[in-house]
Amino acid sequence: MNSETYTLNQFRRAQLDAPRVRDNTIVVDTGDSVAHSGDSAKTRTWWRVGPGDEPFLTQTIQVHFNEFPGQSANNGHGHQNEAAFYILEGRGYEIHDDKRYDWEKGDLCFVHTDSHHQHFNPYDETARALVFKSKSLWMFMGLIQQGRSGPIDRPEAFGGREEWSRIWTPGATEMSKVVKPTDGRWEYTPLGHMRWMNHKDVTPNNRQFSMDFYEVTTPAGGRTGKYWKMADQVFYALAGEGYSLMWEVEAEIAEKYYARIANEPTRHEWKEGDTIYVPQNTIVQHFAADGTPIHLLGAENRIFQYLGYDNVYFFEDAPEYTEHRSA
Repeated sequence: MNSETYTLNQFRRAQLDAPRVRDNTIVVDTGDSVAHSGDSAKTRTWWRVGPGDEPFLTQTIQVHFNEFPGQSANNGHGHQNEAAFYILEGRGYEIHDDKRYDWEKGDLCFVHTDSHHQHFNPYDETARALVFKSKSLWMFMGLIQQGRSGPIDRPEAFGGREEWSRIWTPGATEMSKVVKPTDGRWEYTPLGHMRWMNHKDVTPNNRQFSMDFYEVTTPAGGRTGKYWKMADQVFYALAGEGYSLMWEVEAEIAEKYYARIANEPTRHEWKEGDTIYVPQNTIVQHFAADGTPIHLLGAENRIFQYLGYDNVYFFEDAPEYTEHRSA
């Protein structure tokens, strides 16, 4: 990656200077230019974080909302990239490769790789989902065969249909596609009181390979652990309000790489319904405001773990974890 107009250090500086909290007043795209091939006349898509952002945040995580009014469905479509739908409101079901998967508020639902899928809301109340994907990774790797249902171009140049699933990971079709609020285990960790919803080691039987998800709660006036990791993250505030402190990490390249941590953090206020972006190679800690516990949904691209950044370093554990260990 190069440029005739700026250096990589300038690129990172611009990314770090961009606002990191986005609320409902920020719609970076309505789905028209970034595009969403599944929208029907009734359904609606709007983007919160995307690769076309100005100012730019990230290409490793994309976030948008899908809304399905009562008695509606979007258009059947397919794409090679995975997606994960966290159901914020309502209920409905999916048809993936001619198989039905029901969902309701609090579920995390996976659209698997190379899936023909369509979303349905046969009920009267509106359904709304927060969608996470790392589509830019697929695009970068040339996995761009996607679109609405329909015949192929130049059918005379090709033979009959073959099973696409022959090149999937063995056993993929038997993996779980919907994570319920009762699935998994809440536990006290250095980060805080948390539950993994998708992780390559904790939930190996889930059919989502590109992104990891977890929930974390903190009591009113409390705080999470203070941690350092290379992967960037997007958090969605499911409940409560508070702020995040983030410390920039500079690379000093001498006889080897050294980390230099900023003396002072930046502070980022947020409330329920906001997204909080944590840039790559950042130290972060989340705080609950007085009088309001917080509930955060965290998402990150799993690719960092396969690039050798598979560790999280804690400078400070969450108080609940310390108290739990003492007890």
